[in-house]
Amino acid sequence: MQGWGSDGASGLASTANLVDGMQAETTTPSALTLLSEEEIMFRDAVAAFAEEEVRPRVMEMEKAGKIDPSLLPKYFELGLMGIEVPEQYGGAGGTLFMVTLAVEEISKIDAAAAIVCDVQNTLVNYPIARYGSDSQKAKYLPQLTAEIVGAYALSESGSGSDAFGLATRAEKHGDKWFLNGQKLWITNGAEAGVFVVFANADPSAGHRGITAFIIEREFIGLKVGKKEDKLGIRASSTTELLLDNCEVPEENVLGPVGQGYKIAINTLNEGRIGIGAQMIGIAQGAINATIKYVNERKQFGKPLADFQAIQFQLAQAATEVEAARLMVYNAARLKDAGKDIAREGAMAKLFSSQVCERVTSLCVELFGGYGYTKDYPVEKFYRDAKIGTIYEGTSNMQLQTIAKAILK
Repeated sequence: MQGWGSDGASGLASTANLVDGMQAETTTPSALTLLSEEEIMFRDAVAAFAEEEVRPRVMEMEKAGKIDPSLLPKYFELGLMGIEVPEQYGGAGGTLFMVTLAVEEISKIDAAAAIVCDVQNTLVNYPIARYGSDSQKAKYLPQLTAEIVGAYALSESGSGSDAFGLATRAEKHGDKWFLNGQKLWITNGAEAGVFVVFANADPSAGHRGITAFIIEREFIGLKVGKKEDKLGIRASSTTELLLDNCEVPEENVLGPVGQGYKIAINTLNEGRIGIGAQMIGIAQGAINATIKYVNERKQFGKPLADFQAIQFQLAQAATEVEAARLMVYNAARLKDAGKDIAREGAMAKLFSSQVCERVTSLCVELFGGYGYTKDYPVEKFYRDAKIGTIYEGTSNMQLQTIAKAILK
């Protein structure tokens, strides 16, 4: 009882007084899944949008391998493309947690439709709002919240996880920069009108030469290359980006020259929360479809849901998804509170992507032969799940980030 006072009773009394004082001065933090009235209204509005506008288009977009162009204006109308952007630039002035809610709800219906919103908010709007000059924010943020899709271009054929190996070069001549190189796996590449691009302006300085640029699709020397034919999230465009003496004006350098690596990593820390939200949305969507199926499908004279083996497997799956949800929500709340979330973001993305793979695989099995066909939704959820362990940092890269944080 040392440190509680001269005796146990007085120590307990002192503690009680301290607690009473704290309660009088502060409010008790709410549970992670206890949403404010504003958050509930926002979540429900996005859920209704996903049900009414996204669901009827899912199969056609999947077959066509592209987002329905008529859907994009609806994202802007609902304010989904500028959730965190300050109101002065036409955004909603919301939070990363609200982005998380939006991505989760849309992913329950279609992960490809969700990633359009996710990339716009976490990988494009965020770095411009965080690191952009006043003139850059005034020019680009209103466009990105109202009508223009954005994309983030970091990855290359030889530098995916190894950002230090960035090969794209930037050279300054007069008042312009000229970029040369090839970017790969650019989400939203086919639709984007604005790109946040990373190139090395001083290769001798290693990663300290990496610099970020805001590039418009119409800039001379920029070309969107081939579109990838993918396993999952097929409606989401994934393209290459070709830079052949791409002319970029001096005023389009994003942040200080040589600070691009820092900008890229800090942006990805936020982006990983969006991927975590996508994963829990996919997993929950698969569970929802499976619960409906096992209640309707009969074997041996009774619904599959009456079998204890089925019940236990779904109970385990639901528990894991809830655990992943808490990790994702916690990381988002921490980021909104201004905390460093390198560790928590990596943990949330790692675990949620692992859970999503396990859960969607189980759901395919519980559907039996039907689950392996494209006539039922779990086959798509299963394919869409895999990307979570790859993009915005592979699972091994998340483990490396976590290991550094806990062992330092």
